[in-house]
Amino acid sequence: MAAADSKVETIARLAQWRIDNFGPCTYKKSDPFRVGIWNWHLSIEKNRYMYIRLFPELSRASKEQPPIARFVLRVSNTGSNRRFYISPIHERLLRNSDDFVWPVDSTFLGRFIIDVEFLDLKIYPINGGEASSIWPTDGMMQSLATQSTLRCLSRMLDEGIHADVMINTAEGKLRGHKAILAASSPVFQSMFMHDLKEKESSTIEIEDMSQESCMALLSYLYGTIRHEDFWKHRLALLGAANKYDIANLKDSCEESLLEDINSGNVLARLQEAWLYRLNKLKKGCLMYLLDFGKIYDVKDDISNFFMHADRELMLEMFQEVLAVWKPA
Repeated sequence: MAAADSKVETIARLAQWRIDNFGPCTYKKSDPFRVGIWNWHLSIEKNRYMYIRLFPELSRASKEQPPIARFVLRVSNTGSNRRFYISPIHERLLRNSDDFVWPVDSTFLGRFIIDVEFLDLKIYPINGGEASSIWPTDGMMQSLATQSTLRCLSRMLDEGIHADVMINTAEGKLRGHKAILAASSPVFQSMFMHDLKEKESSTIEIEDMSQESCMALLSYLYGTIRHEDFWKHRLALLGAANKYDIANLKDSCEESLLEDINSGNVLARLQEAWLYRLNKLKKGCLMYLLDFGKIYDVKDDISNFFMHADRELMLEMFQEVLAVWKPA
């Protein structure tokens, strides 16, 4: 077989094999061609039917992560009266030449063309999990773009690139960007829009936060906060979220504080829920204390709590007690 007769041309996700000389009882196999991360072969065999096979070349990649291919085959002659045979859409795991065979009931001889269009190629992760496409999808591209943006924002914050506002905390100074702060908080936006001292001096006073907790706030606003930093500073972040009207941060703090209610912190959480109007957290604390009977575990602390608790909160707790302990 001539070299030209075995070569497969590829463009994008389409592969085309032009057969120049094919007899009535013949077997031909293409040269390897690259699509995705694998080399592939096509082969044809003529007996009663013409059998077309598509399979990956034996390699480490095809052995460790065999492709799950979704594809369409098309066979056509090259004469003036062109005839087309188009396969259904196939999707299957391909490891060798026995995994896919398409019998074509045709008398193609001489010259003809085989096209393979790869609609998708998926692989299973080496460490297990769901198969995923090797080609970027809309969601994947969005994820890649998001990661790139977050890296840029992280550099802006860490290196102070074009920083245009100074933040004075209780322990030191931090640099930030008016645009990021204004886009994250209507309070910050108002500071920079109106003729306030923050606009004139390009300085914000946040002296009720430590430098470390204020850095955690900035990291959250820039989308680069680490989970352990969020967990460590969530009470300070909750206060900042309430003060600067950052609704999504406030919701995140509430959800986090709900996750680890225990006898040692439930009364403090209840007070925070009341102070910041966190209804979900308040309901969770009351349920923990009353429905689950944990109020007996905090009996030594309850008197001090009532001495400092808001009267409306005490009334609400009393009503909850009545609801839980009412006679059947």
